[in-house]
Amino acid sequence: MIKHRTLASVGTLTVAALALTGCAGSDDDGGSGGTSEVSLLVNVTPNLTEEYWNELVKPFEDAHPDIDVVVQNPGAEGVAAALPRLLTAGDAPDVVQSMPPTTDLAPELVDLSRYDWAKSGPLADQYSIDGKYYMAGIGFQLQSLWFYNKTAFEEAGIAAVPTTVEELTAALGKLKDAGWTPVQTGGDWMTSHSLQALGLPSIIAEDPDWFAHMSAGEATFSDTYGDAVATYADWVAKGYIPKDSLGIKYPDAEQAFLTGKTAIYPMGSWFAGTEAKAEEKAEIGVFRAPAVAGVDAPAMGANIASPYSILKSSESQDAAAELVEFLVTDQDAVASQLEVDGNFRDGYEYEMDDLGKELLQIVADTPAESYTPTGQGYGERTLPTGYSDEINAQTQALIGGTSADKVDSAMDDWFASTAG
Repeated sequence: MIKHRTLASVGTLTVAALALTGCAGSDDDGGSGGTSEVSLLVNVTPNLTEEYWNELVKPFEDAHPDIDVVVQNPGAEGVAAALPRLLTAGDAPDVVQSMPPTTDLAPELVDLSRYDWAKSGPLADQYSIDGKYYMAGIGFQLQSLWFYNKTAFEEAGIAAVPTTVEELTAALGKLKDAGWTPVQTGGDWMTSHSLQALGLPSIIAEDPDWFAHMSAGEATFSDTYGDAVATYADWVAKGYIPKDSLGIKYPDAEQAFLTGKTAIYPMGSWFAGTEAKAEEKAEIGVFRAPAVAGVDAPAMGANIASPYSILKSSESQDAAAELVEFLVTDQDAVASQLEVDGNFRDGYEYEMDDLGKELLQIVADTPAESYTPTGQGYGERTLPTGYSDEINAQTQALIGGTSADKVDSAMDDWFASTAG
């Protein structure tokens, strides 16, 4: 049997997908020659190529000659769009990667609660739904981070990274006085990242059930997020966040900071992957987003890296579980996946530069209970659909000159309109 086959793009393989479903076989008899065929729908990117995925599963296939892993490429539409269509068509894969479970998707997924490797994995509790574990991931994508230019800090006389929001605000003032653009942000999706990095470490530390309270109408945006919005508006007014930021695209913002044109860059840990590959770059460090003074355990925004789930429709669920266990626990497999996409997990190291090591230390120092979703959320910690777009639009309004009070009021009205 030929191993490491990759199915054509799912957008072009209705017949092939039907054939796959028909020949996947159960774990009892498998396909021809007693081999179980396990289809794996994955996110394909410039880093995560089809060749990469096939090489990743090769050691598993070598150790399990009775299991043939078939990598399935979702094509241009991506996994998020392909999976619902495949479910509707009855052509679902055995295993899906990069799709965090939701309350809507959970009925289609196998409950992995009987597997210790699923229950004890990164962010497992945070992604559980009704006490059940529907996914297992490889590590963390940290969100509540401030990358900084070490030269800028030296020139501004900042001897230590800020540990409170108040210290961060003071540092921004020193950076501006030293001639630096304090905060690098931009338009599109990234605008609200800095506001969330400013607000959530304090908000979630003070109310771990903030997502539930907001969704139930038991808390308001203005009461919980108001201080962060006011601080952000003050940053804009003082020029710490340039008002022309909204015209800057994500790749341009990234390059501006990477090449030393700006001082601080609020961004997720995946930036470290870009930094590690850059030939010309500033000397860059990172610190976790601080909370306001008096909050001792700031929350850390984080997403699961590369979640894997098994579809209930799979006729090879046991073989699929063996594959997922390998992907999320094997030292070499996990380290490879972490490295290729700039993710982190305590105890799983790969070759990394100083910035990567700083991030790995942040992971090691962060208690599991401190992790929180950002944006719309995940697992049972979610906000009404559309929140990510709304908070982004309102952050752009702040940069455009809308007052903090008006932004708070608009967000309160938005939550009220989504109630029920």
